[in-house]
Amino acid sequence: MSIDKVRAYFKTWHMDDKILEFPVSSATVELAAKALNCEPCRIAKTLSFKTADDVLLLVTAGDCKVDNAKYKHLFHTKARMLTPDEVLQATGFKVGGVCPFAVPENVKVYLDVSLKRFTSVFPACGTANSAIELTPQELDKYTLNCGWVDVCK
Repeated sequence: MSIDKVRAYFKTWHMDDKILEFPVSSATVELAAKALNCEPCRIAKTLSFKTADDVLLLVTAGDCKVDNAKYKHLFHTKARMLTPDEVLQATGFKVGGVCPFAVPENVKVYLDVSLKRFTSVFPACGTANSAIELTPQELDKYTLNCGWVDVCK
C-alpha cells in the first residue's frame, strides 16, 4: 500500500507517527481542506508533469495555478500533465494521493515558492485520505527536491 511506503520513508526521521489518515477522502484541495478543517490554500498539492526525459512533480499551494509561460521558461518545455495511468506508473501513487515523498529516483520534485507564505502546509502521504502537516522548511528537508521554483500565477 502506498501509505506504507510513505510511512516507512518518514520512519527514517521518526516522523511516521505524524501522518494523518481520514475516514473521508482528501483527494482534492477542497476535500483535503474540509478533512483538515483548514483553508484550501494550505493544502500542498502535488502536480505531475511529463518532461522530455523524466517525470516532474511540482508541489504548490492549494490556491495556485501553474503559469504556463513561467513553467516553459524554467523547464524549457510546455507543461503537460500526466494521465492518471501515467501518474500511477511513474510515481507509484494514484491521483488524489500523489506526494513528494518516497518517489522513484528518476522523478524530480520541485517546490513552488507559493508555499513559503504559510507557517505550515499539508501534502498528501500516498493515499486519497492522508496528509502530514509540515512547515515549508520541513517540506524542503523531507523531500528529495531539486529546489524552490516560482512557476505559479
